[in-house]
Amino acid sequence: MLKKTATILVATGLAASIAACSSHDEAKDEPVGGNVIAPVTMSVGDLPGRTVGLKVGQVLNINVDRPVDAYRGDVADTAVATFTAGRVDQTATFNPGINAVAPGSTAVTLSADGIAPIAFTVTVTPR
Repeated sequence: MLKKTATILVATGLAASIAACSSHDEAKDEPVGGNVIAPVTMSVGDLPGRTVGLKVGQVLNINVDRPVDAYRGDVADTAVATFTAGRVDQTATFNPGINAVAPGSTAVTLSADGIAPIAFTVTVTPR
């Protein structure tokens, strides 16, 4: 009986010491980089007539064939998506883009001097 009790105590002690060495860290359950969604990148020439699907918080990064600050954007429903103009700063160039704000669908028109307007649709789904 004493041998059986000693074996149970050793097994219990071993299990407790293993559990003490391995702590559960809530931060390790988060993906690297947090809850970031990768952007969708498309060329401006691929957009006419298309429907682009985005998730809330995601961005459509638009590769353009003119200076990035030449494009203007008109979003029919800014509660669903917004336009961000392209720009150049001292160290980087940022393409124009569409930011997905809330679930829904909206028409988008890009324009620049000397080109026909580029119309497409953005459909935003929940994250």
